[in-house]
Amino acid sequence: VQEACVVGTRDAYRGETVKALVVPRADVRASVSAEQVIDWARAHMAAYKVPRVVEFVDTLPKSAAGKVLWRVLQEREAAASASPTRGAGGPAPGPAGG
Repeated sequence: VQEACVVGTRDAYRGETVKALVVPRADVRASVSAEQVIDWARAHMAAYKVPRVVEFVDTLPKSAAGKVLWRVLQEREAAASASPTRGAGGPAPGPAGG
């Protein structure tokens, strides 16, 4: 993983769950899977911190100072969760392949 950011996403059972937006390193981009990221997190993090959803992205939005714009990502996720295509109150999508 080159870099990552976590946001909250809607979950029908929990109300909200952890979603990781991951920029994979170039040398493993084609071979890394969402399950591998989740398995690593399970082995190294507290259970409540482990992402249940992983989305691979090319880049994360950053400020002029180079900091990840977490709020922008959170707002995008909130808007996507509220869209009719995701279903009102429906479950968040499962792990994304990459």
